[in-house]
Amino acid sequence: MAAGYILFAHGSRVESANQAVREVAAAFAAAGGFPLVEAAFLELGTPDLAGAASRLADAGADRLVVIPYFLTLGLHMERDLPSLVQSISLNHSGLPIAVTPPLDGHPALVQVLLDRAMQAENF
Repeated sequence: MAAGYILFAHGSRVESANQAVREVAAAFAAAGGFPLVEAAFLELGTPDLAGAASRLADAGADRLVVIPYFLTLGLHMERDLPSLVQSISLNHSGLPIAVTPPLDGHPALVQVLLDRAMQAENF
């Protein structure tokens, strides 16, 4: 058995934005050698978090790790995500679910900003 990973994003009316999240999830799966990875969306995209959790459970995940693709801790992280995780826990009793912090505070973000600044230097 293996962990299932869910890259959890807000979602957008712009489908190409949702597809970009799915592509990041696929790249994450490939880079980490993780066979069970899904992108999920709070709204405006599919699947939702419950749907992604069910897909992973059906595929054999024995635990879930939700990785919020949110920059900072906000209302969705403090209110919506815990409520969704609680609901999923009730529907999949015995399936442990861990939630990581949002991206804010990760040291790699500074490098991302530096990379963007360097790109702007060349215009």
